Order: sequence, then structure tokens, then C-alpha cells
Amino acid sequence: MHRKNTQNQVQIQQKSPTIDIYLPFLATAMYPHKIDPFFRRLFILVALCIFVYALFLMKGVIAPFVAAFILAYFLNPTVSKLSIVMPRILAISVVYISCIVVAAALIIWLVPMLWAQLQLLWESLPQIISWYNDTGRAWIAQHTDNQLLPLDIDLISNSAIAYLQNNYQVSDAQGIIKQIFTSGMSAANNIGLAVMVPILTFYFLLGWDKRLETWRIAIPKPYTKKVVSIAKDCDRALMNFAKGQLLVMLLLGAIYAIQLQLIGLQLGLIIGIMAGIASFVPYLGFGIGIIAALIAGVFQFGLDWVYLGLIFAAFMVGQAVEGYILQPLLLGDKIGLSPLWVIFAVLAGASLFGFVGMLIALPVSAVINVLFHYAYEAYLGSEWHKGQRQLPLWEDE
Repeated sequence: MHRKNTQNQVQIQQKSPTIDIYLPFLATAMYPHKIDPFFRRLFILVALCIFVYALFLMKGVIAPFVAAFILAYFLNPTVSKLSIVMPRILAISVVYISCIVVAAALIIWLVPMLWAQLQLLWESLPQIISWYNDTGRAWIAQHTDNQLLPLDIDLISNSAIAYLQNNYQVSDAQGIIKQIFTSGMSAANNIGLAVMVPILTFYFLLGWDKRLETWRIAIPKPYTKKVVSIAKDCDRALMNFAKGQLLVMLLLGAIYAIQLQLIGLQLGLIIGIMAGIASFVPYLGFGIGIIAALIAGVFQFGLDWVYLGLIFAAFMVGQAVEGYILQPLLLGDKIGLSPLWVIFAVLAGASLFGFVGMLIALPVSAVINVLFHYAYEAYLGSEWHKGQRQLPLWEDE
């Protein structure tokens, strides 16, 4: 029987010599061609690069959405608590109205004082220039070999006008006007995008729970519990950091401002508030505040080492209160970062992303710290750590 089938196949091949031509096509139809893994990975990589580049081109449009999402993230706990006793849309409205009232109260309280401080600074400019010409230049010349030029407001203004007349013509003025117009349009566009942030925040808050549930359902079933646990720990670390840091900023700004006002520094209020706000970035508020306060003290009191020492001591007291009282009580070990890692995170953020990197360094570090703890626990429970299975590099021969 087998011999007969073999003979039939030989006869078919002899009768149909062209069948060999169609065999590749028949094989392709019966067994679809598989894409090479290299080209599949290359396609995914190219598509990902195009997507990231498109996001980069749309960064101006995406920025208000990112800002609105972050704002909604921090407002959501308050909205969720209020939504227990009222509809969610009404809870969002209450939070918005409360924010507007608080902002208006702060503006009404702070603006007159800040305006008085700015007027005082403007009125002090002639005194500052006089101190520089009479005392500062002489002191620098006495202790160094440098002879600084005197400052004269009339001379500076006349020199600036002469420079503009000699170096800029009518065509240059037209170009400057065009550039100012373009900058104004860009500023108007940025203001429009900033106005969109509260509106986008409202819609983010309105559908927050549904969006989170959609994301949770999308997680593969075997990993849902672990991913949700990690997300909750990251959320807890971020919220603890945000609340604690906000209180630290407010209390530290009040401590700086009160001390400087008691010393008698005329610009103490604005410098203290500025130092408190800047303390969001570790050590930045202290650095900016003490430099600005010492400069203002030199212009107001001259080289009076008693007053300068009091200003320096005020910032040392503020730094000690922040390090030993405010941060341990309000932040403590909630983000789990030692001072060394805090300094490293801030410097690394500044090196990678500039000022924005300094702002986001600690929140990102708090999240990375949570992820690292989970990864470390997984490593401790792995077979490799227990010695049950080793990589070929560490196996005994």
C-alpha cells in the first residue's frame, strides 16, 4: 500500500511539474508569515519615540492639563470627605468657593503690607546709592585693590538714552515693537492657558473616582492587589509630604518675618514671607532669606555688626526650629529620607531639570523610596537571596 502511494505521488509530480512554483504561495496561505521579533521591537521603539516627540511639541498645551491633574490630586481628599454628606459637584463648588475666599482674605491682608514694604524699598534707593558711593566704595578700596565706579542715577539714565539713540534706528524700533507685540500675544496665550487650569481641575475632580476605577480594572488580575497597595503607599507618602511641607512653609515664614520685624529691619516682612515660600526647596529659603536680609541690613544699619549679627542669628534660629521641631513633628519619618538623601535628591533634580527639578525632587524621591522598599522586600523573599537558586556567575563549580 505504501509503495502504491509513493508511486502515485511520483506520477503527480511528473504530470504536474509546475506545482513547485505554487508551493511557496500555498505554504504562505496555510502558515501565515510571522514578523521577525527585531522588526517588531524596532516598530514599537519608533512608535514610542514619535509619541514622546509629539508630546514634546504639545508641551504648551499639555502643561495646563498636568497642572490641573496635580491640583485635583491634592484637592480630591477634601472633596471626597465633603461628598459623603453632599453631591460631589456641590462639594467641588464648596472647595472652590473656600479657596477663593481664603485667597481673597490673604490678598486683602498681605497686599497693603507688601505694597508699603515695596514703597519703602523704592524710597530707600537714594539712601542705598549714597551709602554705596560714600561708604561701600571706600571700604572696598581700603581692603582690596579694586576701585569701583560711583553710581549716579542721572548719569546712568543719560547714558542709556544715548546708547539707544546711537545704536537703534527706526527699523530697530519697529522690530522692538513687533517683538513686544509678539511677546504680548504669547503672554495672553499663557494667561488663557492658566485660566483653563481651574476649569480642567473641576472636570478632573468630577470624574476622579470613575477614572481611578477604570485604571484599577485595567490592571492584570494577578497583580491588582500588589499594584493597588503600592499606589496607596505612594499616595500616603505624597499627601503626608504635601501637608507637612505646607505647614512648615507657613510657620517658618512667620518665624522669619516676626524675628526680622522685632530686630527693626524695614523689609523684614517681605523677606520673611519670601524665605518661607522658598523653603519648599530645602535650604533655598534659608539661603535666599539670609542673603537678602543681610544686604537690606547693611543698607539700613550700615556695617553695624550688632544688627547684622542679630539678623544672622534670626535665620540660625529659624533653621534650628525647622530642623529640630517643625520637620520632625510635621514631616518626621513619613517620607523616610535621611538628610543626605534629601540633599542628593535636590542637587540631582537641579542638575537634571533645573529649578523645576528642585521643586519636584522631594515628592519624586518619596515615591521612589516607596518603590525601593517594595523592591527590597521582593528581593529578600526571592529564591536568589535565600540561596535556593543562583545566577550562573555565582554558582559553585
